[in-house]
Amino acid sequence: MLTTRHGVRLLGADDLTDFLSLADEDPVVNVFADYRARTTQLLPRWLGGEVWGRYADGRLVAACHAGANLVPVQCTPEDAEAFAERALTRRRSITTIVGPQEPVHAFWQRVEPDWGAPREVRAGQPHLEIAGPPMVDPDPAVRISRRADLDALYPACVAMYTEEVGVSPECGGGADLYRARVSQLISRGWSFARFEHGRVVFKAEVACSSPFAAQIQGVYVVPDRRGHGLATAGMAAVVELVRATIAPTVSLYVNDWNHPARRAYEKVGFVETSRFTTIMF
Repeated sequence: MLTTRHGVRLLGADDLTDFLSLADEDPVVNVFADYRARTTQLLPRWLGGEVWGRYADGRLVAACHAGANLVPVQCTPEDAEAFAERALTRRRSITTIVGPQEPVHAFWQRVEPDWGAPREVRAGQPHLEIAGPPMVDPDPAVRISRRADLDALYPACVAMYTEEVGVSPECGGGADLYRARVSQLISRGWSFARFEHGRVVFKAEVACSSPFAAQIQGVYVVPDRRGHGLATAGMAAVVELVRATIAPTVSLYVNDWNHPARRAYEKVGFVETSRFTTIMF
């Protein structure tokens, strides 16, 4: 049923076609929401949350993925405020708000007085895309990870996560769950790495994908090998491998202050298409 004030309602399997059409209005920026919709059919028991839609004249004009990650889909600031009103009717279980900065900021301004101070706000993150061959030679040593690589790959994944997020994924007894996640990425062919003497020196993963795009996460070079061009050549290899095996466009978003990473992505041929904001609790 619609909420009479905002035209917002819970979406389900019957709304999948409309939701995917909405996401397809910007299929690379919306790849996470597209991926979640296709893999869960918008069923709450598989989502671990809900997807809300906002309607105008009977047409779906905006949506919001509200699981552990809250992600606006084709939202104006007004749409984001309407979804914020719905979010405030339930206990917060969201750990991250992420997406295009304008609707994220509008959502956050509405819920902040009730949700309290976040752990971190990362505003103005460049969202980057590449839809063709890389502009530099790929590293021939970067390959798709195999099951036998798990023991070598896992410590690099933990190190990257801890450096990026500021807390280890193993905290609070999370080691088994995180190791299972790394193993899952390997089994899907979504993990890529360069090994030297049995040690991972560069790695990256696909976080989510659709028929249109694949989003990269977890790009990492071990500290003692930084500044040697591994990220640039490694990402060129990842772009080639992903475009050959998963999706035609490769995307990612990066912290605005991470100038070495931004230079590497620019050399590879990534171009900025949007700005994201991430709010972490």
